[in-house]
Amino acid sequence: MQTLKSFFVVLIVLTYSSSFAQYTEVINSNRPGVSESAFSVGTGIVQFELGAFTVNEEHTPLQYDVSGFGLDFAIRYGLLFEQLELQLDGIYQNDTQTFNAGQIAIENSRANFRNLTIGAKYLVYDPYKNAEEAKPNLYSYHANRKFQWKSLIPAVAVYAGANFDSKNNPYTAPDVEGISPRIMISTQNNFNGGWVFVMNLIKDRIGSEFSEFQYVFTLTHSFTPQWVVFGEAQGINSDFYADNIFRLGGAYLWTKDFQLDANIAFNTKDTPSVFNVAFGASYRLDFHKDKKIDNGNGNDGNFKKKRKNKKKNTDDFDSDGI
Repeated sequence: MQTLKSFFVVLIVLTYSSSFAQYTEVINSNRPGVSESAFSVGTGIVQFELGAFTVNEEHTPLQYDVSGFGLDFAIRYGLLFEQLELQLDGIYQNDTQTFNAGQIAIENSRANFRNLTIGAKYLVYDPYKNAEEAKPNLYSYHANRKFQWKSLIPAVAVYAGANFDSKNNPYTAPDVEGISPRIMISTQNNFNGGWVFVMNLIKDRIGSEFSEFQYVFTLTHSFTPQWVVFGEAQGINSDFYADNIFRLGGAYLWTKDFQLDANIAFNTKDTPSVFNVAFGASYRLDFHKDKKIDNGNGNDGNFKKKRKNKKKNTDDFDSDGI
């Protein structure tokens, strides 16, 4: 029973730690998947997120296929305020497009950035900032898993950035080049039981004839302190390209500053069909110097010390969390 209780306390801490403050005891990665969390990494954090993926596409009506690989990356930095995060992110792809319409296959080698963006994200509304109202019940498993109506109110962040597109890029529309704006609204709901729902609404390459709208819905579930699984739906709509892509996968927390992940991506059409496999990792350099915030359960991250003094601290649930 003591082991089970200790495990449950750790799980509660990790589930709630990202809710009440921007800085968390463990890494807060946007991987796996492509959605953006509403919360930043926290001041003094430099975070690197890198992934590699296969490219497998087949366009049945136009009789061509694409095979190759890609790299996606993000550098995130928490600056000035807990709510503010600066970002540099991009996707580089290298592939071969093969046309099979004639008797002789024609190959076209391609390589470029599908996107390269610099921007900033700011948390404008945090319903979880009052940790005193959301303290977990360490003595009732069912109470912590019970649905709470207030969890339907999401945290909300806004993002503004700029795309940098090179001329004659094979992955962008013909008139897209140079610098163009990108904006996004990101919402996040943290539900009991380790469930998190993130929604992104994105308007990309604003001002071009092929301006793009995207939505991303991501549902994750942490069923142990180390393991998380997720499902994701991404919709893309423009006059240049439209698709609905689905992803399934998971992540493993190796250490508090290092995470590994994997996923598959696929769609349900043949113009073109898509099936990609991706692997990635996230790592942070933690230079955060502010006072660590009590997450509403009297725990400052020193689990061993708390277990030794559990009787003394049982009723000490005061929090000064934001």
